[in-house]
Amino acid sequence: MKVVITSQENEPSSEIDLRFGRAKWLIVFDAETGSFQAHDNEVNLNAAQGAGIQTGRNIANLDADAVITGNVGPNAFKTLNAANVKVFLAEKQTVQQAFDSYKAGELKEVDQANVEGHWV
Repeated sequence: MKVVITSQENEPSSEIDLRFGRAKWLIVFDAETGSFQAHDNEVNLNAAQGAGIQTGRNIANLDADAVITGNVGPNAFKTLNAANVKVFLAEKQTVQQAFDSYKAGELKEVDQANVEGHWV
């Protein structure tokens, strides 16, 4: 199972990025082994619009089963939902802490966006 966590930097010791679409990095964990790979998301960091949708597509293309972030808008949520990617929300903490909380079953899966869309 692959779990993607939005991150401010490219290491598990980094803070999670509470923004979904404009997160600077996507860290992909293998839930079974704990290994990770960091993927640069800077192309969406300064996108004029559609950053959430494009980041959602990128995560789907990484064959992710779940994503952990701070906030997710309606269009990004729809994109992830269409790709069968579960969405979990976390507060400010390190990426490693968020992953450990996920593995311990301490994060709640959400069934809708928790913030308004940027362009609504």
